[in-house]
Amino acid sequence: MRILVMGGTRFIGVYLTQILVEQGHEVVLFNRGNQPAPVDGIEQIQGDRKDITQLKAKLADAYFDVVFDNNGRELSDTQPLVEIFQDKLQHFVYVSSAGVYQKSEQMPHIEGDAVDPNSRHKGKFATEAYLKAQGVPFTSVRPVYIYGPQNYNDLEAWFFDRIVRDRPVPIPGDGMALTQLGHVQDLAQAMAAVLGNANAIGQIYNISGEKAVTFDGLARACAEAAGRSPESLQIVHYDPKQFDFGKGKAFPMRVQHFFTSIHKAKTDLNWQPTFDLVSGLKDSFQHDYLASNRDRAEIDFSTDEEILQQR
Repeated sequence: MRILVMGGTRFIGVYLTQILVEQGHEVVLFNRGNQPAPVDGIEQIQGDRKDITQLKAKLADAYFDVVFDNNGRELSDTQPLVEIFQDKLQHFVYVSSAGVYQKSEQMPHIEGDAVDPNSRHKGKFATEAYLKAQGVPFTSVRPVYIYGPQNYNDLEAWFFDRIVRDRPVPIPGDGMALTQLGHVQDLAQAMAAVLGNANAIGQIYNISGEKAVTFDGLARACAEAAGRSPESLQIVHYDPKQFDFGKGKAFPMRVQHFFTSIHKAKTDLNWQPTFDLVSGLKDSFQHDYLASNRDRAEIDFSTDEEILQQR
């Protein structure tokens, strides 16, 4: 298949592009050209998707069987692509977010659960609704928290920063809130698995790891991945409502239960996560955190100090 990947040079796009090329597809990337392509010799179209006139000029005469939209956040990001390629595509694969779900007392989230109209990810749900309304042969994936090498969000690295420096790990609440992480390679494998799969057309899939984990359990898993004793880890619990960090962020995850069922994806896509949590975190620690020398970097622990001083 001839495939257009929006982005393709950061995190999800790197893994996805490598998988698609290995599968024998002809892959073209559309991005601003700020990062090297993950595969030598791959075709890249340089442009800014936010510049709709430029986007349409560069893609109007192009032909693709499939589009992977990895970095669309708002409906206005994706709508021009649909206008260009509508009725010309076999498949449009969209990266949404499990963050669209409305907070619930019943977990895990499944794909039919109510969405939060005030979510900061509401643009992604609006895009899903638009793709459906337009009759686009789409599939949407809703990751929870994505981790792994090249993660540009401080998630696992937030824990590693404290663990390798033998600092206390401040965790909000009692540390028992359940969350869920999925390795970026598993996400990319799931995305590639929708190709040629008639069951996936018009469907939405939660994609993440097999199990949920408590905040405390995640901290200990990160310690194990970093070669430290989980039992010796100093975890400090605090009430986040007692602090005003302003624009600072004291913890990298939403302080609530937040996890999904991935049963539908496993069934329809014949997909299974290959990384358990600790093995995935080891991959990230060895091939990204240490490889980038972040263990030697200067880190701002000011919010930590504010928490620790009030205990």
